[in-house]
Formats: sequence, C-alpha cells, structure tokens
Amino acid sequence: MTTFKLACILFAILPSLTAAAKADDLLIWSPAKLSDRSYKATMGFRLPAEWETSAGADIALASTKGGALLPDSEQAMLWGRISRTSVTPAGRSQQGASVSVDTLRGSGALTLSRSRSWILSDSLDMQSSRSISVQYDAVEARQASVTASQALKLIHPWTGTSLSAGTGVSNASGDFSSTVGVSQTILPNLNLDASVSNPFSGGEAGSVNLRYRVNW
Repeated sequence: MTTFKLACILFAILPSLTAAAKADDLLIWSPAKLSDRSYKATMGFRLPAEWETSAGADIALASTKGGALLPDSEQAMLWGRISRTSVTPAGRSQQGASVSVDTLRGSGALTLSRSRSWILSDSLDMQSSRSISVQYDAVEARQASVTASQALKLIHPWTGTSLSAGTGVSNASGDFSSTVGVSQTILPNLNLDASVSNPFSGGEAGSVNLRYRVNW
C-alpha cells in the first residue's frame, strides 16, 4: 500500500475525529481536502494560561492520477507558539514568540514579536509593533539571516483616518526599507489606502488601493 493510499485512509476517518477535537478547546485539529488529490491537516494542542502555548504540525501531500506522490508536494512542518496578552482600560499589549521547522527541507525560523495599542488622547489612538526573526536554510549560500522590523500607526477613530510608518532591515542583503502610508474609511466596508515604499531613496514606489469588504 502506497504512502498516498495510507494518507487517503487517514483523511477518510478525519471527520469522525474532528467533532471530538472541537469539543475540547485544548486540541487543534483542522483537516482539509485541497483538491481531488491533495490533502492538508493541521494538528496540535493548546495550553491556556497567562502565557498561552500551542504546538503542532502541518502535514500535506498530493498525488498524480496514478497514485504516485507528486515531487516536492510533501509538507511536514513542526511549529510552536507562545504569547501573552494584557488588556487595560487604556490599551492592549501582546508579546510572543514562534518557531517553525521544515523537517523535509531543513529550514526553520524563530520570531519574537511585541505589539501595543493605547489611547494617546481624546481623539487619537496609537499602535506600535516590532519583531525580529532569525531564519535558517540549509540549502542557501547564506544559511542564517536576521530580519528586524518596526511599525507605528496613528489613528483618528472618529473620522476613520490613520497614518502609518514602518521600517525593516535584513543582514542577508543589508537592505534598509521603509514605508509610509495613509488610510481613510469612506464607508463602513470601503477603505482607501495609499502608501510609498522607500520614500527617501531613488527607488521609491507608490500604490493606491480601494478596498471593499463583504461578509457573508
């Protein structure tokens, strides 16, 4: 029996296991059939505490019409996350860490992040976020790289206007990037966004987007 046939049997019995997993918030179980011959499942556990911890694996594969595995279609990713959220009448903060390891391709990443939102004044809110990520890839010439980023957003909630600025730097390329933007809520589900990347260099690039959101 091929690996793909075994996977098909596993995914065939997943619906009966899904109900039991959903009955307990400590279990993570999310199977999906992406197409006629491709499958994916996320499985793991969650530990509610001051520092909420979760860990698990993402598994995926696909086959040809003949039942043979498609080259490079397999996925076996191990992951883990830990985070803590603090809420006060004046704001909200969150800090956390995540790690992922691709067991088939020999790559991985560790990310530390922190975000905060608070009331700046009677008419303005502020949001800030920062993160640093260490990445490893066994097949790249430069196997390890570090990327750091930081962003600020000033929000006027009564008019739906926000101004944002962000920066990032990576030791892999030595590039420093920056972005400034503005967003305006026109209707409850309609937003107008404009941004400029690297505005202080000769390679600046701008974009304007009109976004409409529909929920059903």
